[in-house]
Amino acid sequence: MQLLHIDSAITGNQSVSRQLTAQIVEAWKASHPNTQVSYLDLVTNAPAHFTMDAMAPRTGQTECLSESQQRENAVSEQLVSQFLAADVVVIGAPFYNFGIPTQLKAWIDRIAQPGRTFQYTANGPEGLAKGKTVIIASTRGGVYSTSEGGRAMEHQESYLQTVLGFFGVTDVRFVRAEGVAMGGDAKALALDSASRDITAAAANQPQATQAA
Repeated sequence: MQLLHIDSAITGNQSVSRQLTAQIVEAWKASHPNTQVSYLDLVTNAPAHFTMDAMAPRTGQTECLSESQQRENAVSEQLVSQFLAADVVVIGAPFYNFGIPTQLKAWIDRIAQPGRTFQYTANGPEGLAKGKTVIIASTRGGVYSTSEGGRAMEHQESYLQTVLGFFGVTDVRFVRAEGVAMGGDAKALALDSASRDITAAAANQPQATQAA
């Protein structure tokens, strides 16, 4: 079983999402001893923002690509191949300015490739990355899940659920720690709740195994 571990928090050792993704991976390995882990740090190895040079090979242009277009296409190819090879993906997704880090968005832009992670059919779009399990460490300084107003401002979990679903991933599990900037007691409660979520998320078999 191949597990891809992704971090995107810019805060290094102070990051709660990095702490949680490490715990998720260790818990998953304990429950699934045959797991092989690869790691991607989107801060130290961030793909460039999406540009026309990165887009060109996806528009049908395959000849006379510039050096920049070839270079950007190689980055996208490496990232999408890594994603498609994984059975399980663990993503650290902190809540920045009501959404996800730009580094994580840049990664999504690179793996969102027609013919690789999705395709358009006569019946509409179809995801091509089916059968994966994705576990997301969702961290938030405030509390957004308990009120209508808070949920309206949240474009982190909702966005990830949508884009992964577009890729065909239906087994998306969230490990959430919110309120971590609201004082020591609130952070402790959030981490305790997240620990229980980790136990549940890591104990379950991946969707592909369940369907076998």
